[in-house]
Amino acid sequence: MFKYGKRQVKQKIKKKTVLPSEVQTENLCSNLSINEQILKNLFQNCSDFTIRPIQINGEPKILLFYLEGLTDTKTLDILLLNPLMFQGLPNGLNKGGTLGQFIEHQLLAATPVKTISELGKLVDEILKGNLGVLVEGEAKALIASLQGSEKRSVEEPSSEVSIRGPRDGFTESLRTNTALLRKRIRSTRLKLESMSIGELSQTDVAIAYIEGLATEALLDEVRTRLSRIQIDGILESAYIEEFIEDAPYSPFPQIQNTERPDIVIANLLEGKVAILVDNTPFALIVPMTFWNGLQAVEDYYERFIYTSFIRFIRYFLFNITMFLPSIYVALVTFHPKLIPTTLLISIAAARDGVPFPTIIEALLMELVFEGLREAGIRLPKAVGSAVSIVGALVVGQAAVQAGIVSSTTVIIVATTGIASFSIPRYNLGTALRLVRFPMLILAGMFGLYGIVIGFIVLIIHLVNLRSFGVPYFNPVAPQIPGDLKDVLLRSPRWSNRYGPIFTLGWKKQRTPSGQKPTSQKGGRE
Repeated sequence: MFKYGKRQVKQKIKKKTVLPSEVQTENLCSNLSINEQILKNLFQNCSDFTIRPIQINGEPKILLFYLEGLTDTKTLDILLLNPLMFQGLPNGLNKGGTLGQFIEHQLLAATPVKTISELGKLVDEILKGNLGVLVEGEAKALIASLQGSEKRSVEEPSSEVSIRGPRDGFTESLRTNTALLRKRIRSTRLKLESMSIGELSQTDVAIAYIEGLATEALLDEVRTRLSRIQIDGILESAYIEEFIEDAPYSPFPQIQNTERPDIVIANLLEGKVAILVDNTPFALIVPMTFWNGLQAVEDYYERFIYTSFIRFIRYFLFNITMFLPSIYVALVTFHPKLIPTTLLISIAAARDGVPFPTIIEALLMELVFEGLREAGIRLPKAVGSAVSIVGALVVGQAAVQAGIVSSTTVIIVATTGIASFSIPRYNLGTALRLVRFPMLILAGMFGLYGIVIGFIVLIIHLVNLRSFGVPYFNPVAPQIPGDLKDVLLRSPRWSNRYGPIFTLGWKKQRTPSGQKPTSQKGGRE
């Protein structure tokens, strides 16, 4: 009985229809019925695959095939079906050309059309949503670009909200995203190289750069890393990010992602390269530095005085996010003499009756805060923010009244959490949340010495980190004085004469000198 069952399994495997490797090089036949049968066998059990034969003089002469939902059937009816079925063929067709030439040059003249003769390429074009046309007696197929799948309209990205600036964002359509870039850079120097990644998904990927700004070394490195990817399917740009980053075990992001086309264009003008992936609104930008993660989009749309002040506050909150819980634990546990007497008395009174050490208190409240933040993200928007805010208030107040944690610890953890929301890039903020826990443990074990040790190790890691060969801490380490104008503060745009050297590799003038605004004498005499 076992042998019989095994024999049945073998028979089922033999009956299963798969796409053979020789199909990729097999040529089409001039017989329409044979081509139809081959396509039906290849797309067996594919309910969305549609074949529409068109009869001329009572015999099938034309074969249309496409995938429902990916092809614009309304345009198909207007361009092909209505003229062929109701108007018929023109007189003297054989004298002026073949039926295939008539369809290509007259009926499909308004759409991009190409001719292919290999069966494998024909199948690939159908899977992309294009329309295939086969004509009796011709061993070639016409491929018309009639892609018409449902897609989301262009909207403001919710993950990167800006007070001032453009309100459009990328969508899941690659061609829509490339059009948003073309809208901003109307030059032939904006290049968009295309390739496909994924054995099954065949996901379209576009490499965007500005010719003459992006160095050949960077472009070759991007092409090499992308061509090395071997995977069955690409569902999002994060799949590609994990394959091409320099240090996969580092918590810090080495590739910038964004939904905003204006951010992509701003980075392309600095000599960087963008990677756009179909079916996702998130584009990748390489290389990335540590300082890119602390720069918001409105930093370049507001006046430089406001931006410099806000950026200074952002760096201050960044230090609070990294070190405030650790410094609190170190001072209370090992160095109470460094705390002012009045403040020390208040902290001691708040900790009266708390059964846990300060380090356990801080770790416990940090974990609770992270849990509430994660719950607020995963819950529906209508209740997510309410649950996270109310949960933090209720849990914190209840924990203080029960004597489990002190009120000072709750204030420290809450302040740290609020400060972490000021980080513009979510992935950099997540990295800081991860680093905060080792810093807490070091502070609980060695006090301020542990914080210093952790800070030194962190700086060494960041200085040695690379993003596509570019130092992660550039232009601070190694120091490039000309590029420091856009790190801690933002200098006026008219004073930034040259682009960043670390990506351009040379001094490229972007703004000629002599454009500083000056007061004009005027008025009535």
